[in-house]
Amino acid sequence: MNPSRFDLTTSCLIASLLLAGCGSSDNTAAVPAGTRTTLALLETTDLHTNVMSYDYFKLAEDKALGFERTATLIAQARQEFPNTLLLDNGDTIQGTALSDYQATINPLACDQTLAMYKVMNAAGYEGGGIGNHEFNYGLPFLSQVTGNRFDVSGMAEPAAQPTCKGPSFPLVLANVNSVKSAQPLFQPYSIISKTVTATDPDGKPVSSTVKIGIIGFTPPAIMSWDKRWLDGKVYTVGVKEAAEKYIPEMRAKGADLVVVISHGGLDDSAYSPTMENGSYHLSRVAGVDAMLIGHSHQIFPNATSTVAQFNLPGVDKTAGTVNGVPTVMANYWGKHLGVIKFDLTHDGKSWVIDKSKTVVQARSAQNADKTYVAIAPAIAAAIASEHQATIAYVKTPVGSTDFEMSSYFADVGDPGAIELVNQAQADYAAKYVAANLPQYASLPVLSVSAPFKSGFAGGSDYTDVAQGNMAINNAADLYLYPNTVYAVKVSGADIRNWLETAAKRFNQINPALTTQQELIGSFPGYNFDMFTSPDIRYEIDVTQPVGSRIVNLKYKGASIDPAKEFIVATNNYRASGGGSFPGLDGSKTIYASPDTNRDVLIQYIKTIKTVTRAANGSDRSWQFTKVTTAGPVVFHSAPGKLPLAQAAGLAGITQLQADDGTGKSLALYAIDLSR
Repeated sequence: MNPSRFDLTTSCLIASLLLAGCGSSDNTAAVPAGTRTTLALLETTDLHTNVMSYDYFKLAEDKALGFERTATLIAQARQEFPNTLLLDNGDTIQGTALSDYQATINPLACDQTLAMYKVMNAAGYEGGGIGNHEFNYGLPFLSQVTGNRFDVSGMAEPAAQPTCKGPSFPLVLANVNSVKSAQPLFQPYSIISKTVTATDPDGKPVSSTVKIGIIGFTPPAIMSWDKRWLDGKVYTVGVKEAAEKYIPEMRAKGADLVVVISHGGLDDSAYSPTMENGSYHLSRVAGVDAMLIGHSHQIFPNATSTVAQFNLPGVDKTAGTVNGVPTVMANYWGKHLGVIKFDLTHDGKSWVIDKSKTVVQARSAQNADKTYVAIAPAIAAAIASEHQATIAYVKTPVGSTDFEMSSYFADVGDPGAIELVNQAQADYAAKYVAANLPQYASLPVLSVSAPFKSGFAGGSDYTDVAQGNMAINNAADLYLYPNTVYAVKVSGADIRNWLETAAKRFNQINPALTTQQELIGSFPGYNFDMFTSPDIRYEIDVTQPVGSRIVNLKYKGASIDPAKEFIVATNNYRASGGGSFPGLDGSKTIYASPDTNRDVLIQYIKTIKTVTRAANGSDRSWQFTKVTTAGPVVFHSAPGKLPLAQAAGLAGITQLQADDGTGKSLALYAIDLSR
């Protein structure tokens, strides 16, 4: 890190508007035994460059998200607690059109600060972790925007690399090492000397220092998810092993508190050094005082949560502890601020936590009356030029459509927002194979894609491209992530297994039940891969258990031959093991494209110019196996969208309630599976 003094001073000036505390220092004066203080750790996580309360896909305000509202929560916490430490959990620099614009369309110069880090500097962050999505744009970009010099193959020697502008706070990551040097890619931990106001044994206010050690972890699955960038350059170490190595070092260097910044959720299954969500096991490492977790896009603590990871042995979802360790997860996109408040007493040698007074909260940017906290104006002002440049970029016209392309009913069969993506991927892969891979020229080329936006975040979290002119923001709405096109060679048996995994999206339905049954389970929508081609047909029988749901799978009218070979166009995430689909571990990849799925889609739209329902949004490869149920089968989507289901030719769907009662702006729909 090498922030300029001007930047740090400017950050502190802006931060003062948010009541930030810049300027921690090391006060080494002896602290009398009995001195007391409080310290509140503040966490953001999975911001995904949602700086503004704005949806670049819809070109409209979205009050439900955005750091400019989180900043208000931060200011309120600083008013409440005299001593705070603001930390970020990661998945910070990727996720919106703004991040894509700065990474790939108009790449930042070395002397420029990333918009997300610019406002975090202004807000007075004092430390942060690294999430899996930090690696999405490659190591040179990550090195540049974080102000680090990476000693990895494919990059100049560190001494020859410029030191670029990054955040004015330390970023820590303990479980990713360079293959070349066998040393951590980032500093594994940092010890922050935090000047705090305290009360001495006589009741007088004094200034003192608390040393807080922060250590960071990211999911080891980055080696699969971003294999194209990371393979042969870095490797991961088990989070438990890394913690057991470095935490004693942190204590030896005087850390009064050790805070784990783990970009992962909770999983109590047998520990593995490659497990995606290792935070549960980190809580059992000696010396951990608090955990800031993320990655799962959930809220913890939350007494009413039904999420499986928060209902494990040793997890107190009301108090916010994991095996006794205070733990917080502050949702995603700036919707919440995590708070862990400690009461500390100095025993003459070190600070001791009064565990009976620890408070853990996830504070929402939405008020009890469903309104939202006010924005912090300084945030928008800080990135006004970047914001406007992104809007201008996403308005660039690329084509038109004669129908509204949406994912409101993708879960029940509407291919309207899926088929165009599949067509673009298949066309791209087929042309490459024909020109460069003659050994595979005889194999049929298919494509899969998924409804990336399927209501997880509520009624506005759906793809919705209006009829009429299409621009880049619409293409970004159709394809949410900065993935690249990959082609895999698979068998008919592999395709069946692929689809069986995708069908985990659905709960098992009991036809005899007279009570209401939910059709959609917790399996993510972005893993609900589907074909949309007249060449392939299949049914999903939701009355059957997982693994036995795909029936009547046919290719060109005949039952698919398990041994027949196909090429399937997909993305780097799926081809390299993302989602844990059987057989997809990187070994079946025959083409790892350098081009993003979104750019391929944009070029395809430019080529065909006019998108039509008949040609690009009506080929439904799959349907539910017909079954009559004694009671209603229901699912959730945005309210008032039934005409779109009808326009897509979906039968047997009715809206039961305009408000399903979840508080997420969703309606309750029913589907007649016999039709």
